[in-house]
Amino acid sequence: MMIHRSLIAHAALVSFAMITASQARAADADTTLNGTVKDMAGKPVGHAAVVLQDAHGAAAGHTTTDADGHFELLHVATGTYAVTVTAPGFAAASQIATTAPARPTSVAVVLNKGDTLDVQVNAKRLAEARNGLLPETGSSIYRITQADIAAMPQGQNTPLNQVLLQAPGVADDSYGQLHVRGDHADLQYRINGILIPEPISGFGQSLDTRIIEQVNLLTGALPAEYGYRTAGIVDIRTKSGDLGNGGSIDVYGGSHQTIQTSADVYGSKGDFSYFFSGSLGENNLGIEAPTASPSPIHDHTRQGNAFGYMSYIINPLTRVSVMFGTTANQFQIPNTPGLTPNFMLAGVPSFDSANLNETQSELNNFAVVALQGTNGGALDYQVALFTRYTRTQFNPDPVGDLIFNGVASQDFHSDTANGLQADTTYRLNDHHTLRAGVLFQQEHATFWDNVSVFPADANGNQTSDVPFTLSDSSSKTGYLYSAYIQDEWKINSRLTLNYGLRYDGMDEYVQANQLSPRIGAVFKLTPTTTFHAGYARYFTPPSFELVSSSTISRFNGTTNQSEVTQNDPVQPERADYFDLGVTQQIGSDLTLGLDAYYKKAHNLLDLGQFGAALIYTPFNYQYGRVYGVEFTANYKHENVSAYLNLAYSRAMGKNVNSAQFNFGADELAFISNNWVFLDHDQRVTASFGGAYNWHRTTFTMDGTAGSGLRNGFANTGKMPFYAQVNLAVIEHFDLPVVGKMDGRVVVINAFGRTYALRDGSGIGVFAPQYGPYRAFYAGLTKYF
Repeated sequence: MMIHRSLIAHAALVSFAMITASQARAADADTTLNGTVKDMAGKPVGHAAVVLQDAHGAAAGHTTTDADGHFELLHVATGTYAVTVTAPGFAAASQIATTAPARPTSVAVVLNKGDTLDVQVNAKRLAEARNGLLPETGSSIYRITQADIAAMPQGQNTPLNQVLLQAPGVADDSYGQLHVRGDHADLQYRINGILIPEPISGFGQSLDTRIIEQVNLLTGALPAEYGYRTAGIVDIRTKSGDLGNGGSIDVYGGSHQTIQTSADVYGSKGDFSYFFSGSLGENNLGIEAPTASPSPIHDHTRQGNAFGYMSYIINPLTRVSVMFGTTANQFQIPNTPGLTPNFMLAGVPSFDSANLNETQSELNNFAVVALQGTNGGALDYQVALFTRYTRTQFNPDPVGDLIFNGVASQDFHSDTANGLQADTTYRLNDHHTLRAGVLFQQEHATFWDNVSVFPADANGNQTSDVPFTLSDSSSKTGYLYSAYIQDEWKINSRLTLNYGLRYDGMDEYVQANQLSPRIGAVFKLTPTTTFHAGYARYFTPPSFELVSSSTISRFNGTTNQSEVTQNDPVQPERADYFDLGVTQQIGSDLTLGLDAYYKKAHNLLDLGQFGAALIYTPFNYQYGRVYGVEFTANYKHENVSAYLNLAYSRAMGKNVNSAQFNFGADELAFISNNWVFLDHDQRVTASFGGAYNWHRTTFTMDGTAGSGLRNGFANTGKMPFYAQVNLAVIEHFDLPVVGKMDGRVVVINAFGRTYALRDGSGIGVFAPQYGPYRAFYAGLTKYF
């Protein structure tokens, strides 16, 4: 701090000398110099030391401020002086003052909080070091900022999956699923550079949009740092309290008896900063409805989540941070009225399918402790310990499910993951930046189910109307481990090459490993034209928490017996991935992009919902191929912004070679001899949006469209085209007493088009699901 003050004083004296070089000082007159000293908030700073210095650095007077921050120096000779002010807890400040004979001179000095200034500088330095651990060379990157989210029709109440749908190549599916570039799920979530193990697939979102400062979606041929899940890297940088104190309270609700309340608070005190957020809500449209009715039957949901981030700067080059999050969701499974019973249950002559009572509960908790730092020059590092617990429980209707499905299955899945992640960056010289790291993760999964079934003959025909129950439980511990090393080589000002090796291993239901080369290049052809290209070898383990070792044969002779008994273990996917793209800046307002990709896979992974329980099951196609092309356009000029993303994709597989018992014999035989489309294949997808600011009012819209997901026997059919447009008007208030507020009115699916995402047919598809109906919402956000 003393060095900092000395530099400021020296700078003030240099400035003073330059000013006075052409002035002659009059020594035959004096005057009075007075002034005020305040902080950045306008509050007076008392007992501050005020020193007056002449051009030679000699003291010409000194005093202190009173309780009101006022000071006065008498008998000051006319001329030009440097007024330097220091006070405990503040950075030193200087002002130049020129006095005149017989006329008092006044100055106003503003002091910055010394600790706040230092914390902000240190936090920024460490944030830049942390971001430097995450290379992007050669991949395709789509960035969505906090301001972009605020301009979406639902703002921070937009579910995270709907935010990501505005990126190119992201296709919508039922139950909140996302498919990026023709892959089923396979998304990796990172928060502040730290991998968060995925939760068990469910209906709700495990992360809240309001924690986001910026989210980047990385796709394509990824650098060696990224493994495990590679269809897309959802890189979230959270809000923090590094830059000041504040918060907000939000109330949002409307159609389908929707009500949601949310709040966040952030700030800093000395070297400690924090950000906390939470949300609680309920509505009657928790899951996509199985019918075209605008009022689904039995579709209530309650959802809540919380997130916390705390950071402490140990010294200017090191900090420790803690993150934690929890999400708890409960869903009713919506009903289809008028179904025809398929089985007879003793003592129950009839049952209305509108009265079914299936439910599912989901819980996801995670916590991270990270040590992150830099030596201020060549070396950056981050070491993190993480833990995650997730569970899902499906509760059947014990009577209705037997009558309509011949099986009522209560299923429970839980998974605990603990691990360590370490990443380092070393800048060898101006041309080479080396990165290396390791990841180790242990998982323990637990499964149990109670399944009520009827006796049946060899053909699956019911032989008794009296059910019986079979119970099963199992658990498994598995391990993932990986290491990587890579070099970012800046060959010249126009060409950068990123090449490296990654090793991945797994010891779960199968043991496997792979050494994967990665290479990516960015070439700046002109100041406005940039090409990127890359190749990556990928190794993708199946979702450990979804692979169950339950015995299939225990259902022989029941209405839940499998037509096919083969159950080969699920294998990791191995793939070669190629990516090529170009971005073009047109003027300062418009950016265009074009990107093409091709993936050739062995043991292509996919997921299906095969049983009565709404929990997904992984399986492999022996061969897989995925390819496509994406176009992006982003425009921003003054108070107008707009974007358009178009994508073409094909995703195909051949020969199911694991978990075969989930398929019928005829479908399995067809797939073994024919290339089939994956159930999430969609030829064309589009996302678009824009906003216009007019004084304190923002008019905004966004939308999505798709050519339709697959359906029918072995996915040989296709669902119809669909489109959805959302609109909103946002008013920004700044009221005298209340302060800053935002109010918004939102229309979802503004044109009221009813469309089906699924019709209940296709590989691993259990029931029909319709897109959201036209709905009206309103929200109010208060900032403080």
